[in-house]
Amino acid sequence: MVKVLWLSDADVKKVLNMRKALEANEEAFKAKGLNQVQMPAKLLLNFKKYEGDLRAMPAYIETLDIAGVKIVNSHPNNPEKYGLPCVMAVIVLNDPKTGSTIALMDGTYITNMRTGAAGGIAIKYLARKNSRIISMIGAGAQARTQLMAAKEILPKIDEVRVWSRTRTSSEKFVQEMQALGFNLNFKIFDSPKDAVMGSDIIVTTTPAREPIVQNDWVNKGAHINAIGADASGKEELEPLILKRSKIIVDDFEQAWHGGEINVPVKKGLIKKEDICGELGEIIAGKKSGRISDEEITVFDSTGLAVQDVVTAYFIYNEAIKQKLGRILEL
Repeated sequence: MVKVLWLSDADVKKVLNMRKALEANEEAFKAKGLNQVQMPAKLLLNFKKYEGDLRAMPAYIETLDIAGVKIVNSHPNNPEKYGLPCVMAVIVLNDPKTGSTIALMDGTYITNMRTGAAGGIAIKYLARKNSRIISMIGAGAQARTQLMAAKEILPKIDEVRVWSRTRTSSEKFVQEMQALGFNLNFKIFDSPKDAVMGSDIIVTTTPAREPIVQNDWVNKGAHINAIGADASGKEELEPLILKRSKIIVDDFEQAWHGGEINVPVKKGLIKKEDICGELGEIIAGKKSGRISDEEITVFDSTGLAVQDVVTAYFIYNEAIKQKLGRILEL
């Protein structure tokens, strides 16, 4: 009889905070940079008539001896049509020794937190240390965790500029962040241009398929977390931004086919030699991060299975200590 620990969304939220997510995810990125992980490419089912997709993401972190798979969707129209989140997920953890399932948990909050953590880690290694103005292009669930992580890394951030497709979304974002204790100078803008110009850090979290942020809006020395493009055809940045920037990806193959660089690659505007390296290589000391205050840096985030597995494993161990969840017999 196989016994599996089931953890609900409420259980996950009891043990996972952004500081722990940052610690766990930096460890996962470093392991990847040191070639200590197995992480096959995402498997993707495209539900074109529903404007959504479903992905399976397996990973094995050899140094930590943990393995698992996340199943996650992306349906941008869910909130408006069905009252459901755009992204929902389930994570399965397995014991590499036997292959047996040891835990099954809600992965929606984990997905949001680990993606936010990736953005925070990118800011740690790529943004200017004196950055204080951050622009949020998109004001959904992912914008929340991106700001949470950024504030953990750079406490001096004091101005948050917000733009979304609707002003209602921007206002909701500000209200929710203030309710969480973020006593910052929030400014809502009606155009992405006004929100971006003069900003130190730009975070894009939209499902756009045409560039929103234009090249002439981006100052020298800015850092960009390009989060929204995670599938073929998605694109948030004008390609000219990439041409004048140091480009760091989370995973080369994933970014090449589905990250922010995927459309410019297909158009022949970006080549392999234009990619500086992976975030894990910088953390592991194999590549350099920001080298000057004039440099523009871009982190192309597609989301890695190793992030899900390492975060889920932390939650699993904490849940056992705190006696959370329930045991299922398979």
